[in-house]
Amino acid sequence: MEATAGFPVLSLNLLSAASKPVPLMTRPTGLIRISALLVMILALSGCKTVGGWFDGDKEKPTETLPVEEMYRVGQDSMQRNNWNRAELYFQRLVARFPYGAYSEQAQLELAYVMYKQSKNEEATSAIDRFIRTYPTHRHIDYAYYLKALINFDQGRATLLRLARQDMAKRDLGAPTQSLNDFSEVLRRYPNSRYAPDSRQRMIYLRNLMARHEIQVGIYYLDRDAYVAAANRGKYILQTYPRSEHEGDALALMASAYTELGQDDLAADTRKVLEANYPDHDYLDGKWPDGQGVFRKLNPFSD
Repeated sequence: MEATAGFPVLSLNLLSAASKPVPLMTRPTGLIRISALLVMILALSGCKTVGGWFDGDKEKPTETLPVEEMYRVGQDSMQRNNWNRAELYFQRLVARFPYGAYSEQAQLELAYVMYKQSKNEEATSAIDRFIRTYPTHRHIDYAYYLKALINFDQGRATLLRLARQDMAKRDLGAPTQSLNDFSEVLRRYPNSRYAPDSRQRMIYLRNLMARHEIQVGIYYLDRDAYVAAANRGKYILQTYPRSEHEGDALALMASAYTELGQDDLAADTRKVLEANYPDHDYLDGKWPDGQGVFRKLNPFSD
């Protein structure tokens, strides 16, 4: 059987037989009709698919473009903030061309595109896979930095969400992980172009986390848990040295010692506070104010 323009050509005998009226008493039975249908299916199986009749068997660009063009389209989509299209092209590039410089770079770009779409788990998995596969890649510092950046956004969101939760139920796992990730960038690549930004984000996170601990300390102070409040102040000084909330930690300790009747400790702590933070509100009896701005400074906010 031949085909013309993608359509099967029926034989003249079939056409003529189909065109003749069948008497009522001699119409084909169900079995005959099924047999005829099977013949038609077998005949069509050797011809083009139905889809091919209408779309001309056109293949998608993601399945036909060369690797250089695939990467260019993905990059162009990123520049236009078309993250869905960029993800599609980078994914197909890696699938079709699993080896080579374009594939390696596309994997990094793909992780970033996922991050921009808030697909944090997928992005982190992609980055971890890249780090394991290409530990000596020339852009491996960026891989570690991007991983830290993903956790940074998660950690910051966690801290802001925690501001509305019960103090006793707060978990700093995500921001702590982000802090560790940026520390890893600085440890491994102190001269990287991403080191300065990593350092600034670490300072921001440390201040934010110290602020969180101050709030916890005040929570204890308000509930007459003075020992816990004093210990929280010590913890802040030891864990977040040189944070912008060192003065608050000292004020927290001085307040707790005063309530506990530890006059010598309270006096010594006050002297340290006066020497280092002479303008602190505690020295004027205005601390804590009970309000507390959770985000005093965010250099990375939009």
